[in-house]
Formats: sequence, structure tokens, C-alpha cells
Amino acid sequence: MRVAIYPGSFDPVTYGHLDIIERTAIMFDRLIVAVSSNICKNPLFTTEERMDMIREVTRPYYNVVVDHFHGLTVEYAKQKNAQVIIRGLRALSDFETEFMMALTNKSLQSSVETVFLMTRAEYSYISSSAVKEVITFGGNVNKLVPPVIRERLEEKFRNR
Repeated sequence: MRVAIYPGSFDPVTYGHLDIIERTAIMFDRLIVAVSSNICKNPLFTTEERMDMIREVTRPYYNVVVDHFHGLTVEYAKQKNAQVIIRGLRALSDFETEFMMALTNKSLQSSVETVFLMTRAEYSYISSSAVKEVITFGGNVNKLVPPVIRERLEEKFRNR
């Protein structure tokens, strides 16, 4: 069975993330979308909230599983018997960081490959940080996230 993991903070999941998920789900028998607990980030949504949102928007994909992890991505991949780590690229600026991470992961676990996927051009400017900034100032995020995610964002900011 060909298993891939797509790790990230997904705070929140965007159309760019969904583009990568949709295209990766076709390539592998099982895709684990793995929400990371990154101690260097201060997420807007809890891990459970992020997982719920991802489950909701990935319902159409029978082979997508949502999980979470803490620690090294490559160790998580090994635990899940994943052969591949998926990394999405938006622009050339993403490549250097992702390339160095892939080399580090390869040195730690030689049996796990990293596959880079470029997001579609129409999503290349979208980031979770930009989504949060736009919604903070009352902007329209309809082109950035699915309606269910927009609703969760609006609810979160109403309650702040």
C-alpha cells in the first residue's frame, strides 16, 4: 500500500491546501493529512478544531485520513508506514526552506522520500496567515477558503 503524509499546521485549511490534497489523493492509496503541533506557532484554532475542519472539507476523498502529531515529521511518517512526505510549494521562496527540510528528513530516515507539488497558479498567493489577516480586518475570504472554513473563521472572530 502506497501511503503518503501531508503535514502542516492548517490554521486554517485553505483552497491551496485542498488543491494539494485533491491531487495527492489520486496518486496514493492512502493520504494522511497530519496536523502538526508546532510549539513555535500560536494557532488560532485548536488541533481538534483544525482536524474537524479538514475532515469536513475532505469528505469526498475516500482515502484521506486526518490525524495529528507532535515531534519530527519523519518519525511520524515512519510510525504510519508512509513512504512519502508531501510538501506544497506556492512560490520559489518556499523551495529553499522546503529543500533544506527534505534533506534533513532524508538524513534522519533514508526510506522516506519528500515529494514537492506546486499548487495551481490561482492559489499560489494564498497562505493561512494571509487568510487570518484578511478576516481580522473584515475582508472577504471567499476566494481563499471553502464556505465552511469561512464560517468557522467568522465565528472565531465574533467570539474574540
